[in-house]
Amino acid sequence: MTFLTDEKLVIVGAAGMIGSNMAQTAAMLRLTPNICLYDVYEPGLEGVTEEMRHCGFEGVNFTYTTDVKEAFTGAKYIISSGGAPRKQGMTREDLLKGNAGVAEQLGKDIKSYCPDVKHVVIIFNPADVTGLVTLIWSGLKPSQVSTLAALDSIRLQSELAKHFGVAQSDVTGCRTYGGHGESMAPFASTVQIAGTPLTSLIGTDKLTAEQWEDIKQKTIQGGANIIKLRGRSSFQSPAYVSVRMIEAAMGGEEFQWPAGRYVSFAGIDHIMMAMEVTISEKGSAYEEVLGTEEEMAALMESYKHVAAMRDECISLGIIPAIEKWSEINPNLR
Repeated sequence: MTFLTDEKLVIVGAAGMIGSNMAQTAAMLRLTPNICLYDVYEPGLEGVTEEMRHCGFEGVNFTYTTDVKEAFTGAKYIISSGGAPRKQGMTREDLLKGNAGVAEQLGKDIKSYCPDVKHVVIIFNPADVTGLVTLIWSGLKPSQVSTLAALDSIRLQSELAKHFGVAQSDVTGCRTYGGHGESMAPFASTVQIAGTPLTSLIGTDKLTAEQWEDIKQKTIQGGANIIKLRGRSSFQSPAYVSVRMIEAAMGGEEFQWPAGRYVSFAGIDHIMMAMEVTISEKGSAYEEVLGTEEEMAALMESYKHVAAMRDECISLGIIPAIEKWSEINPNLR
């Protein structure tokens, strides 16, 4: 059986539920035979490796280590879930200080041990900030670092499918842009329900304005609802979707959803947030988002929310002032 590549994939935070699911998904999708599992918690890490071995994946060589230099040396692809999980009652912003510090060290480790890595996917929250911090300290190009923002768009698709009683795949063009989570900007103008524009349904008996607002709130609270229902943060969906992102970066099947990317357009600057992104072997490229006047206003509000978290990281000394970023990472001129 063939693999997409034989290059080294490192899964950071592999002892956790997201990390272990990423390992299994990567093996099931036959991405590479060279999968390195990294975590600081050795018993859990060894346990995940044993579980993967017990699956009997043909041709896959799982290695594990608690040493970051050993893990990252020779890495060409990295997916990191290596931050603290969100607990019930917490917002993503509550995680800011601790996980931004984790992202800083991750970026420095990439620069030290695998500066020629091809693509990095960051999924620990608040991903808009942790992805940006990783990018700054890693020295990588903006096209080489992506964050998991697609879950918001997929959750919107799910809520709309449930409301209209159609297959989830019949709801197309679902898009949320801007910040990941509570500050997202859901777009209606891009969506179709079994070929019918969503905008033609909003305000009718099929989807009242109040119901649309409720669907947007359910989308925004999708992650919090998983915690409420299961007693823990999401792990299956972020694992699967992030591996599909790295699959696209390896030259595999095209990734169909928005992703977090460093962007600059129309007054939105020096930020990492959800955009219309294409991920390929060449990295991630983004298109300027277009929507209704109301949608663009919501996107700008979302940008301001993410920018405030970015500025808090600057005030905490995690990243320098914007004008000094290029001194750390020349690709951010």
